[in-house]
Amino acid sequence: MMQLHDFEKAIHGGDIQLVSDLIDRAEKVEDFDLLYEAAGLLLDYGYIGQADHIYETLSEIMPDEAQLKIDRANTLLELGEEDAALLLLSEIQTEDEEYVQALMALADYYQMIGMAEAALLKVKEAYELLPNEPVIRFAYAELLLDAGRYIEAAKFFTELYEEGHLEIAGANILSRIAETYSAGAAYEEALPFYESLLKDERTPDTLFGAAYAYFQSNQPERSVNLLDELIEMDPDYFSAYMLAGQAHSQMDEDKKAYELFKQGIKRDEFDKELRLSAGKIALKLGLPEEAEEHLMQSVALDPEYIDAILTLAALFNEREQDEELLQFLTDMNEDQMDIPLLAAFKAFALEREEQYDDAYVSYSKAYTGMKDDPSFLDKFARFLLDEGKRTEAIEVIKALVLLEHNDEWTAFLEMLNDEEV
Repeated sequence: MMQLHDFEKAIHGGDIQLVSDLIDRAEKVEDFDLLYEAAGLLLDYGYIGQADHIYETLSEIMPDEAQLKIDRANTLLELGEEDAALLLLSEIQTEDEEYVQALMALADYYQMIGMAEAALLKVKEAYELLPNEPVIRFAYAELLLDAGRYIEAAKFFTELYEEGHLEIAGANILSRIAETYSAGAAYEEALPFYESLLKDERTPDTLFGAAYAYFQSNQPERSVNLLDELIEMDPDYFSAYMLAGQAHSQMDEDKKAYELFKQGIKRDEFDKELRLSAGKIALKLGLPEEAEEHLMQSVALDPEYIDAILTLAALFNEREQDEELLQFLTDMNEDQMDIPLLAAFKAFALEREEQYDDAYVSYSKAYTGMKDDPSFLDKFARFLLDEGKRTEAIEVIKALVLLEHNDEWTAFLEMLNDEEV
């Protein structure tokens, strides 16, 4: 007499033909219980096609069995036969005992194809039918978390934890509570849960999550302590270097921050954000050449990285490296050059290079988006006066004086009024 062990032995031996023979023999003797158990075993080992064959056979014999419809629908979804799977699930009636299973299967499918709202509605319906079922409440909380409904998600996770459910579907519930509060920017609320977690497990992810919550709660010293432990535990946890550098910078320890950014770059030379952070901190430390190198690398990694582009352009402008600045801006695309600040930097460089006609074009382009920048307006006004464009200069000066009190330009406007009188 065949047993499930025979299937398991054939699977472990990789004997697909023997598996097929065993299925045929079980079908001939109508051992349906064995076939059903074998289908589950085959699924566990990735033999989806063979499992589907069994479910199809059993469904033909027991066409009204709702559980078989759900089981086969799940295998069909795995095989990419979505229409057939959805048709089977639609046959499950609300009065069927398996209806909630069908709802959860549909939710999994909708989530898989990116229809998050539809998935949430299905799980909500399942929750309303079985409000005390922990697995359903957990699934509902997960989808609420994904939807950004953090308070509701935290409530469900917390209730599960208080009821003694420490882990569901391989997920640590205490960790979920902490992560949910952090995701909703409720960092101080997250900290007690992270602290409880750290008493039992000091994994890299837990250390990082707690360190991030401390950092966001303006406790950089505690953040740094955890990050030091994390980096020692896992030197390739790249995100730790960025956060550790930011925490040290928050403590006005810029040299230490710079060293951590550079350590992170050695571990992951393709991290554009680490390059940018290293460049910015190098500027604070008075290391413009090193800053330029980091910023150039950041832009090289992502030519669309606006923060790095603006920082590097500002550095070139500050140091009056006009040749480098103009070449850098020449390499920008049209959309990037529509950014007013980049147009302003170009205008400043062209003016210094005595290319006044081109400078006027760039100044005018920047002016539309920089009417609330007193420093820019001051430069533009002086440029216009130097170029003999007095009428335009007066318009810019009036805009400047409206923004902030300026004795020089106020006196200039009063002088013009006196001349008119």
